[in-house]
Amino acid sequence: MKIEAIGENQLAAALQKYLKDTGLTQGEPVRISVLAGGQSNPTYRLQAGDRQMVLRKQPPGPLVVGAHAVDREYRVMRALAGSDVPVPRMLAYCDDAQLLGTPFYLMEFLEGRVFMDPALPELGRAERTALYGEMNRVIAALHQVDMDAVGLADYGRHGGYVARQVKRWGQQSLQLSVPINEAMRRLIDWLPQYLPQGDATTLVHGDYRLDNLVWHPSEARVIGVLDWELSTLGDPLADLAYHGMAWRVPPDLWRGIGGLDLAMLGIPDEAQYLQWYANQAGRSPGALWEYYLAFNLFRMAAILYGIAQRAADGTAAAADAVATGAKAGPLAELGWQCAQRFMRQG
Repeated sequence: MKIEAIGENQLAAALQKYLKDTGLTQGEPVRISVLAGGQSNPTYRLQAGDRQMVLRKQPPGPLVVGAHAVDREYRVMRALAGSDVPVPRMLAYCDDAQLLGTPFYLMEFLEGRVFMDPALPELGRAERTALYGEMNRVIAALHQVDMDAVGLADYGRHGGYVARQVKRWGQQSLQLSVPINEAMRRLIDWLPQYLPQGDATTLVHGDYRLDNLVWHPSEARVIGVLDWELSTLGDPLADLAYHGMAWRVPPDLWRGIGGLDLAMLGIPDEAQYLQWYANQAGRSPGALWEYYLAFNLFRMAAILYGIAQRAADGTAAAADAVATGAKAGPLAELGWQCAQRFMRQG
C-alpha cells in the first residue's frame, strides 16, 4: 500500500530529517508501515533505529470543515498526560503542510493488545469480567476530568450537546438522495421533542469502544485510549450510551454483544455495567437511558446512511461501503425500539 501521492521514499526522507531536527532520533533511516486509513486520519508506524513511533495525519484533498482535526487530537491527549485516562505520550505536532502534504503529529507506539470483538472470544471468563471493569473505569475517569485544570475548558461548547447533534444528523439525513427508512424518519421527528434538560458538560471521547483501547500485553489494564477525532465537550451520558449500544446491537449486525449469553461469558449485563459507572462517576442516566440509546443508534444510522450515499455516488473510500451502509436501516429500527421503550416508561 502506497502512502499518499508523494510516495514512500519521499515521505521517509522528509521524516528522517524532521525527526533528527526535532531531536527525536539521531538521523537513522525511517521505515514506514500503514496502521490505519480509510475514512479516518491515516495512521502509520515509524521505525527509526530502535525507536518506534506513530504518525497520524490529515488525509489529502478537500476536507469537511472541522473534520480530521489532528491538532485537536494532539491537544486533548497531551492535556490528559498523567491523568487517570491513559493516553500515548505526544512527541511532536507539525502544522507545516509542505513537509508531508498535510498537518500531522507524532506519538509513542504502545506495545499492547487490541481486541476487535466485544465478546472477547480469545479470553477466559474471569479476564472478560476484568477487562469490562477496566473499560468502565476509564470512561468514568474521562468524564471526571477537571477541564479547567487540564486546559480544556474551551475545547467545545457547554450545554446543548444532544440538541446540536440531533439537529445536525437529522438535517444531513434528510438531504441524502439514498432512501432512509421509516424508523429513521420517526427518530428525526421524535428526538427533538424529548431532549434531556440540564445536561452536564464534560470531556467526551465520541467514539469510545473496545477496539479504540490498547491493553497491557498481559494485564487487564488500558495503557492507551486512541482515536480522539470526535472528542469535544459534551454530555457524558450520551458518551456512555454510545459505548452502551454494544449491549443492544447483535454481533451479526454491528460491533455488539446483544443477545449473547453474557453470564456464561463473564461479561456484565447492561444494568450491572451502568451500576459500575454510577458508582465510579457519581451519575446515572436513570429513566433517560433509553432516550440516550435511541439518540446514539440514530446518530450511528445517520453516519452509515452517509456512507451508503458515498457508495451510491461512487466516492466511498472503503471497499465494503455498500455492505456498511446497508446496516443503517436496522440500526435505526433498534433506535426506534428504544424510543418506544422510553415512551412506555412514562
